[in-house]
Amino acid sequence: MVKAIRVHHPGGPEALQLEEVDLPAPGPGEVQIRHRAIGVNFIDIYRRTGAYPAQYPFIPGHEGAGQIVAVGEGVTDFEEGDRVAYVGALGGYSEARNIAADSVIHLPKSVSYEQGAVVMLKGLTAQYLLRRTFRVKKGHRVLVHAGAGGVGQLLCQWADALGAKVIATVGSPDKAEIALKAGARDAILYRTEKFEERVKEITKGKLCDVVYDGVGRATFPASLDCLAPFGLFVSFGSASGPIESFDIGLLTQKGSLFATRPSLFDHIAKRRDYEDMAEDMFHAIKRGHLTIEPPQSFPLAEAAQVHAALESRQTAGSMVLIP
Repeated sequence: MVKAIRVHHPGGPEALQLEEVDLPAPGPGEVQIRHRAIGVNFIDIYRRTGAYPAQYPFIPGHEGAGQIVAVGEGVTDFEEGDRVAYVGALGGYSEARNIAADSVIHLPKSVSYEQGAVVMLKGLTAQYLLRRTFRVKKGHRVLVHAGAGGVGQLLCQWADALGAKVIATVGSPDKAEIALKAGARDAILYRTEKFEERVKEITKGKLCDVVYDGVGRATFPASLDCLAPFGLFVSFGSASGPIESFDIGLLTQKGSLFATRPSLFDHIAKRRDYEDMAEDMFHAIKRGHLTIEPPQSFPLAEAAQVHAALESRQTAGSMVLIP
């Protein structure tokens, strides 16, 4: 038996219940991981509320890091004692879990368990956004919404290291300082300023090549007004709620724009892509292009409180649960 957080029905943070569950031996192609740290992400809130469907009851959490304590039949790339991290199927909010070996990546010794538990989903998200969805290069003008958030800070850091001119939107002066420290050249206080007007001022009317939007409803369609003709709008999250359906002709009206709604899980569906993306991310960390700040740590039993803080958008940076 292991302790785990389970959700029996969609709801608020109170739907997260600490329970004891059975943990069988890993099956063929699986490994069993004893968690040392568990990543907390907005996708966990989407699962809990039912915005992203799941079969009840379920254990939330798509990201974690720890040690392999058992391997199933047919697993050859991992052995007991290996330090690993993963982004994969539900089941992360637990002391230990079984997971497909194809979902697991060896964790470099230079990366702590706590860092590993927050860099897989957020770091690989930054990787596919900056290196695959739109290949950011020197001189590109980039707008990052929620630049002080977990993914936002990584986007600011990495885009700046790639030579881009980064503009971030944030909710407070304190968060502006975080985004600027991460690599943004300018920070816009979206609660008191119209960010689309400020972007036009900052760029002297040239606007941006790409907008990375993990906020959703609150920043759309104004994000389109921040893009130069043929620019790309990238929606990768819905922290303020989903973007409602819109007339695709709006993209023509705003300058023959492109728009996409990519998913990390599509990008890592093939093992080779997953490995290549992780290698690129860890190299970026080694080169100093990404700095993984120590995340805020909370006991697994406090998952509900952590969700409440994250959902209210009162947090900055990353958070982990410690079993």
